[in-house]
Amino acid sequence: MDPCPFVRLTVGNLALKIPVASKPARSVVHPSSSPCFCKIKLKNFPLQTAVIPYIPSQFPEGQLQTPAATFHLSKSDLDRLVAKSIFTNKLQLKISLYTGRLGTTCGVNSGRLLGKVSVPLDLAGTESRGVTFHNGWISIGKESVKSSSAVFHLNVKAEPDPRFVFQFDGEPECSPQVFQIRGNIRQPVFTCKFSLRTTGGGDRNRRSISLQEEPSSSRSWLSSFGSETERPLKERKGWSITVHDLSGSPVAAASMVTPFVPSPGSDRVSCSNPGSWLILRPGAGTWKPWGRLESWRERGSSDGLGYRFELIPDTNGTMSAASIVLAESTLSSHKGGKFVIDLGACSNGRTTPANSASPVCSPRGSGDHGYGLWPHCMHRGFVMSASVEGEGKCSKPGVEVGVQHVNCTEDAAAFVALAAAVDLSMDACKLFSQRLRKELCQDQEMLG
Repeated sequence: MDPCPFVRLTVGNLALKIPVASKPARSVVHPSSSPCFCKIKLKNFPLQTAVIPYIPSQFPEGQLQTPAATFHLSKSDLDRLVAKSIFTNKLQLKISLYTGRLGTTCGVNSGRLLGKVSVPLDLAGTESRGVTFHNGWISIGKESVKSSSAVFHLNVKAEPDPRFVFQFDGEPECSPQVFQIRGNIRQPVFTCKFSLRTTGGGDRNRRSISLQEEPSSSRSWLSSFGSETERPLKERKGWSITVHDLSGSPVAAASMVTPFVPSPGSDRVSCSNPGSWLILRPGAGTWKPWGRLESWRERGSSDGLGYRFELIPDTNGTMSAASIVLAESTLSSHKGGKFVIDLGACSNGRTTPANSASPVCSPRGSGDHGYGLWPHCMHRGFVMSASVEGEGKCSKPGVEVGVQHVNCTEDAAAFVALAAAVDLSMDACKLFSQRLRKELCQDQEMLG
């Protein structure tokens, strides 16, 4: 498999230093006692925002911070931006700095404009070499008073970030093929088999997940996650999708292990009782858990798909060790968005758009010391993304995976299975007052 060229443009090491006036105006709040933030804009990309720390003294050189903003540039993005910089004005990264709290108050943007800075960018050739465009202080005051003006510290750099790109040829519940994409070349690499386990006798044999070609012990392992008894009638359960390579061998799977049920008195899956999937990989003659995805329907104005994904350390099929949360965020139920695992993304949760993930790399559970060195946490940077369409729209997920996280076919297949689970969660978390398409309907929902 050959990767596609991508470039990761990051903005980090932000800091603000403002001289204290001898007789400060009463109406002015000094940044040392008031929060500051900035808006970061790259042409044709969504605006991103970040909080700026205020420091009264010298910036600690060599200290690394979590990037405040990250832009992921594909080959087509690079070609477009480079071409525009040749025929028009030179490409620039534009940053506006504000004092005040980030966000809005009564629908009005808060914050007072402090100043603006621009950093010229020359992205030609950055898909094969890293470039630092700026690392240091910039004055944000007028030239005539630069000696006493505020100064802003930032680091702007571009690094090669090659990725494998995959595209579902249809909706996951329709058992599509999955193609690898490189430029204009589309090559089939996987096939998907969607299955629906039900409790009906003959129907169970017809629609249940086929395990004849998969390790038989996986059935008993999966059955340990919840009993079929004492389930409310109104639920969505038993969905599975298995990813096969071109030889027909199963190389990954996603199985719904916690049913999606509405909270009492409502028609939505709540955050307090989410449904969940296990992402499985074959190993030692059985399926082994690799990751767990929890999903729910957010309340309020967002009304989106909430999710949390965590890796499960390899502990011989048990769940006793601490899991590691890699992504936790929300996708718009109406517009969809991108599910992202990015271990180098901003951790302040302020990234725009709102569907960007705010991942952390910290274990959950007892005995968590030491798991920060688990292999997937040693690689900082982009891990994967998966596109998800909103409700009622035809969704053919596109998947991008960083090359450092793929050493074999099974690695890539696990991310493909995760992307399918995220996409299917949009349907699983659909309001229970609405019907699902026939491929996803439980028998009771078809009759209800």
